[in-house]
Amino acid sequence: PTKFSICCCLFILFLFLSELTGFIATEIVNELYVDDPDKDSGGKIEVNLNISLPNLHCDLVGLDIQDEMGRHEVGHIDNSMKIPLNNDYGCRFEGKFSINKVPGNFHVSTHSATAQPQNPDMTHIIHKLTFGDKLKVDNVQGAFNALAGADRLASNPLASHDYILKIVPTVYEDMGGKQRFSYQYTVANKEYVAYSHTGRIIPAIWFRYDLSPITVKYTERRQPLYRFITTVCAIIGGTFTVAGIIDSCVFTASEAWKKIQLGKMS
Repeated sequence: PTKFSICCCLFILFLFLSELTGFIATEIVNELYVDDPDKDSGGKIEVNLNISLPNLHCDLVGLDIQDEMGRHEVGHIDNSMKIPLNNDYGCRFEGKFSINKVPGNFHVSTHSATAQPQNPDMTHIIHKLTFGDKLKVDNVQGAFNALAGADRLASNPLASHDYILKIVPTVYEDMGGKQRFSYQYTVANKEYVAYSHTGRIIPAIWFRYDLSPITVKYTERRQPLYRFITTVCAIIGGTFTVAGIIDSCVFTASEAWKKIQLGKMS
């Protein structure tokens, strides 16, 4: 009986610890709905772009922004930095800027240069392209930086590159109810040679974007305390009930066996 009681206590302890682990752990629940989640943004989305063009001088590199609201900005320079590469032969462009929540594009090109080069080389590597707040949560896997590591160094130097992005609003709400607004995106790309009306090749790296009306929301949740207490009570009560049944069955079988042995002896 003592060994049996110890086994029951160990079994209860095991189930209790398993349930406690589940209670402490945070569950991530996701849902989809149609809405603009970040209404306080003023209709803007923050963009972070980090791209290297190892064969194009920094004086020639510029960022242009266009959209369907009539925005047309050539040579955007606010919150941007150009770092020379390969002994000033190449350039790394890092920029943080905002776009309107309407279809449009931003592109890296030589359009803002005072003197257009004869054969600009648009081979490149994209280190980072993200939208909105940085969302780094272990339990959330998503395409927040889908173009990271895109390598086009082996492509045609005079080719233009189109990256067609479908941006999906994403909300993360923690246990305290604080929300962070980010954006995932899918991407398709194509490469082609573009000519101007004068027959000149003017390559660029285009990021053409559109927003999805569907919002993805991730919410942190934890098991309610009352459910945890109920489960623990069920574990203790259930274990002792089952132990009592087993003990009763063993005792009954033992008594029956004794009677059978006594019957044989008599």
